[in-house]
Order: sequence, then structure tokens, then C-alpha cells
Amino acid sequence: MASVHESLYFNPMMTNGVVHANVFGVKDWVTPYKITVLMLLDEMTVSTSITLLDRRRLNKLILPLLQSPDMTLSQLIKTVEDSCPQLAYTVHLRLQLMADGELKDMEHFFDMLPSPFNETESEAHKTSVVGLFMRHMVLAYNKLSFSQVYKLYTALQQYYQSCERKDSPAAEPAEDTGMELTNTEELGAKMEKEELDFAPSDDEVSARGPLSQKQAEYFLAQQAYLLKNDENKALDPAALQKELNNMLKFNPDFAEAHYLSYLNSMRVQDIFNSTDSLLHYFDRLILPGGDSKSNGDEGCGRSLRYAALNLAALHCRFGHYQQAELALQEAIRIAQESNDHVCLQHCLSWLYLLEQMKGSDSTLTEHAVKMAVHFCLPYLASLGIQSLVQQGAVGGKTANKLMDALKDTDLLHWKHSLSELIDISIAQKTAIWRMYGKSMMALQQAQVLLNMNSLEPVNLGVQQNNSEAFAVALCHLSELHAEQGLFAAASEILKHLRERFPPHSQHAKLWMLCDQKIQFDRAMNDGKYHLADSLVMGIAALSKTEGLYRKALVLKAQNQTTEAYKVLQRLLLYCEKIKGTEMTIRVMLSLAELHWSSCCHAIALPLLLRSLALSREYHLQHLASESILHLAFSQLMLGIPEQALNILHMAIEPILAHGALLDKGRAMLLVAKCQIVTVSSEPSKQKAQALEVAIQNLEEAGTYFAKVDCKERVRDVYYLQARLYHSLGKTAQRNKCAMLFRQHNQELPSQGVPLITRL
Repeated sequence: MASVHESLYFNPMMTNGVVHANVFGVKDWVTPYKITVLMLLDEMTVSTSITLLDRRRLNKLILPLLQSPDMTLSQLIKTVEDSCPQLAYTVHLRLQLMADGELKDMEHFFDMLPSPFNETESEAHKTSVVGLFMRHMVLAYNKLSFSQVYKLYTALQQYYQSCERKDSPAAEPAEDTGMELTNTEELGAKMEKEELDFAPSDDEVSARGPLSQKQAEYFLAQQAYLLKNDENKALDPAALQKELNNMLKFNPDFAEAHYLSYLNSMRVQDIFNSTDSLLHYFDRLILPGGDSKSNGDEGCGRSLRYAALNLAALHCRFGHYQQAELALQEAIRIAQESNDHVCLQHCLSWLYLLEQMKGSDSTLTEHAVKMAVHFCLPYLASLGIQSLVQQGAVGGKTANKLMDALKDTDLLHWKHSLSELIDISIAQKTAIWRMYGKSMMALQQAQVLLNMNSLEPVNLGVQQNNSEAFAVALCHLSELHAEQGLFAAASEILKHLRERFPPHSQHAKLWMLCDQKIQFDRAMNDGKYHLADSLVMGIAALSKTEGLYRKALVLKAQNQTTEAYKVLQRLLLYCEKIKGTEMTIRVMLSLAELHWSSCCHAIALPLLLRSLALSREYHLQHLASESILHLAFSQLMLGIPEQALNILHMAIEPILAHGALLDKGRAMLLVAKCQIVTVSSEPSKQKAQALEVAIQNLEEAGTYFAKVDCKERVRDVYYLQARLYHSLGKTAQRNKCAMLFRQHNQELPSQGVPLITRL
């Protein structure tokens, strides 16, 4: 079988009227599109009326036009019109005269092309890009037989007529050129955007024929680069697959096309096509080296072990852990036979990841980091350290130890210019600070990532940082804004995420879950439980644990206590099994609230004490503050408001510094309730002063609740304020609060949850 490089040189063939000439090693052939490009280059060479600015724009278009796949005539003319309308009109007119004329007109055109060997001052010099292209085309044309020349001319006529059927002929440009573009960078970006957004139809793809070697290499390199750095600017999955299928139809042994097909299938989570394309890719790499030994450093042996490793990674991503383990064992066996330590290190890293996905503890990470450092593999060493940091965060390590470890990895990243790992490190810091309840630190780290310039070279107008780390940071930023009542800003961030990571991209699930959670929280705050219930299914599709937890919250809000209790108990057992500490604590707090609704505050205390102990053990400050709030409320309901007020001071400072607005409002409301109960037996003067302070705390709580559209709690605040103003004899203020309470009560009828039994 021919090698990969030989397979790029297609045999002479005729497909749909397109002549392919590949005689004596010529790597290109003549098509109607390339004849039109030759006309454009010929006009640029001989024309003296093109302005300097127009020529500069046209020079920027030459390389993309020569390397990109064949365009339709209307697309080509439109592209040239953006640079020089006069030249576009001239090229269209010349093609029209040739198509409406006779075959000898095409013969005359090739005879009259400037010779690259004679032209020394123009763009068509023999060592220039234009000169090389002209030489290839002339040589390919001269090798054609008469029948092939006739079919080429017929294809040229069809090429022109297909444009005429779709669009009207190009209009003659106006004399006034005052509206010309003056920004060449803007023009180049526009050309690239149009080229990348081009989604050909089935007929156009099938009629185009195979790409030349340079066109195929340019197309594959361009799309692979875009899939890695800015997936939104690559062709959409369906259009890209059409192009690849057309390429593979003429050259099934094109290994790189199979690999790009694998990457494209992974975008849409297509397990069948991705596996098939990956196997085809390694088959094309392995078969040409059949004479090499299976344990060699190069050739078949190397392809075999990395084929098994990639197959294991593919199964890991789709959750097929048994198949992944078998493929990984095969890769390890072949790598051990060939003494490939680099491949073994990759296998060790994937083995740790596989154990982690299966939910079992693994001690492979530290060993993997040591071996990666020993073999001078900074990328794998850094990934291992970051995995250890993530494992430590979940295991309850203190923040200072984790940040010291990440600081050491940052030094490694900057030393070796590992831009992608720098982004991952900052995103991990954001997630760790948020998990520990330090929202301001998380916000700072997210802003650092968003404002950092990438170390990667910027090509094709690609936006850098379009990676998973960038999506994670933006999702955290959106949730942090929503917690502070800045819903418009959160919506803008999510809108940007939708544009940057379209729904078919592999990181779209991140912002989809974030969007669903924000909508759910807003619906719950607004008392629209039916709307929140409709969002539960979407959340559950993206995260099983989050979906169950939100379902329990809706059932609890709708006073379906028994159903909510069953869901929470099932979720609690599952979280304890997978060691999900955060969700375990949240479930315990929700179970305690269910006991409150049954006036069983004493039964709720063990759950709250356990959640507080877990929060402090794992350094989860936000959840520890939440647990203290719940403990204080239980003590208030058990008749010990003084003790409740004392422990509230432990939680009020971190909540006001880092908590969400809803938590701030709940804390201030609880403080006011404790103050009211505490001073009930005090002398009238001291009681009046204490009630004034309680009213101020209620006012602050109402402000927080209003910012997050929590109308039910705003109604509760107005009720308490009216009662306090009545006790103080302030009739005007009492009447105002009573009126506001009545308005809210009419809009939001009571759900049957008394004010006194809710935090």
C-alpha cells in the first residue's frame, strides 16, 4: 500500500467534469476556480490602474485564495470586490467572454500568461508564490490530452453558468470610490471570517472534486488549529464532516483527514464515528511501516502503543471504564516492551484519571509526578501537581498549602511557556477560593485569567483562552454576579459564553448548567415554584446530584414534606458514598429545614452540628456560616435567643464579607428576630432602643432581599417592621409598612409556611 505522503498525490482522474492532472509528479491540477484565480493574478500583473491601497489588499488575499478549497464563482467575486471592485468586474467579464466563446479562447489564455522565467520585476517571478502557482498550472494544463482539455472547458462553462443561475452578473462599479475600506487588517479578518463560515451544500462538495495536496494540508491545519483554540470559528460539525467525507472519498488513506474526523465527531459526542475515525487514522500510520518491528522506537510499534492510549482516552471520555482499562493495559504492555518511558508516563496519568472517574482512591499521582520530573516532562508533572491540589482541596487541605503548591507549578509554567496550564492553574485557584467561601478572592482570580494575554501566537483572528479553563472562570464569574443581584451582568456573561462556546462544543455543558442554576435560583426567590420545577429536568440532565437536590428544594417549597424527605435521604446516601462533602452538607441543612416545618427543632440539632463539624474539617467557610445560621435559628425556636445571638456573631462577619445577598439578608433578618425576642422583658426605654436597632437591621435585610427579587422575604420584613413600629407607637411608619405588606401579600399569596418557622 502506498505511504501517507504518496497517497496525497492523487492519480489522474476525471470527476464531475473536473480534470485532475498528476503526471510525472505534478502535485496540482487545473480547475475552473484556479483558471479564475489565474485571471485575477494576470490582471494584477498587467494592470496599472490598481491603486496602492487596493494592491495591498489584494496581496493579502493571494495566499488564502491559492491554499483554500475551491470556491464558487459568486463567493470568489464577492471576496475580490471587497478589495478592488474594478478588478472583480474585469475578472468576471473575462470569464464571461471565455465561457461564451470557444475552446480556443482558453488555449489562448494559457499561451498569453506571463512566463515566470522571463518576468523578474513583477509578482509572477519564478521564485514567488504567484510564479510557482502559474508554473504548476501551465505544466498541469500542458499535460492534458485533448479530451481532457475539452472536458475542462465544459466544466468552466458550467462553473460560470451555475453562478449566473444563482446571482445576477456583477454590476459595473461606480466611479465614486469614496466609500472604500481603509483598514487592511479589517479586510483580512473579514476574508478569513467569510472563508471559515463557508458551509457548502452537498452538491457543491460532490461537484468540487478532490483537493490538491497544498489545499488539503492547509484546510486540515486550519481547521485543527481552530478546533483547538477557537471552536466557534471552525466550520460547524456537519459542514466539516461533508468536506472530510469528500476528501476521503478520493483518498481513503489520508490519515490526517481521519484524525480531524475523529476530533470533529468528539465535538458532538458521536462515539461510533469518533472510534471508527481514530482506528482508521492509526491503521493508516501502522500499515505503511509493516516491515518494522512491533517493539521499535518508530514506525508500527510507536503507532500501536499510542493508538491504544488514544483509544483508552476516548473510552474514558465517554465513561466506558472497562474498555478504557483494557486499552490502557495494552498500551502499557507495548510501551514496556519497547522501553518507551514517555508513553508509560502518559499511561500512568490516564490510569490515575481512570481510577478517579471510577470513584476509587488512588496513590498513583505522587509517583507519576516524581517520574515525570525524572524524565523531564514538565507538562505531565504540572498536570500531576494540579491533580494533587484538586485532590487535596476535596480532602480538606488548608488553602495556604494548596496555593503554595500551585505557586510552584506556576513557576514551572512560566519557565517552559506552558500557556494552557497557566490558564488551568488560575481557573483552579478560582474554583478553590469559591469552594472555600472566599468569593472576593475567586472574583479576583477570574479577572486575572480574563485579562491575561496568552503566550500562544495569534493566527486567523482567533480569540485566545477559548479553553475549558476560560469557560470555568466565566461561569464562576456569572454565578458570583447573580449572587450579588447583578442579573443583567450575569446574563451578558452567559450570552458571551453562548457565542464563544456554541451548544455543539465540548465545553457548552458548563455554561448550560450555570444558566439553568441561575434561572432556578431566581424562580425560587420570586416564588415561582412551577417555573423552578420545569428547570429541574434540564439541571438533572447535566448533573444528577444537582438535579436531585433542586428537585428536593422545589418539593420542600411546595410543602410536599414526605416526598422531599425521601429525595434528600436518597441523595444523602449517594453523596456519602461518592464522598461529595459539599453536597452532603447542603443536604443536611435542607433536612434540618424539613424538621423545622414539623416543629422538630431538637431533632434538627444533631444534623446541624454534624454539618458544622464537616464544614470546619474541610475548611468550607461559606457552608460553616450557613450551618451556624441554622443552629442559631434552632436555638431561637427552642427559647434560648441569647445563645443564638452569641453564635450569630461568629458567622455574620464572613457572610457580610463573602456571602451572597440572600444569605446576608437572612443573617440580618435572624439578628433582628433574636434582638426582638431578647429585649422582650427589658425596661421600656432600653426596649425601645433595641427595637430601633432591630428595625435598622430589618431595613438592611429588606434591601438585600429586594436586590435579588425575593419578594416573599421582603413581605416578611414589612410585616415585622409594621409590628415593631406599632409597638413603638409610630403610626405613620406602621401604616406605610402595613400597606407595603398588603400589596406584596396580594401579589404573593401565602404558601402555608408561617413566618416564624422559616429562616
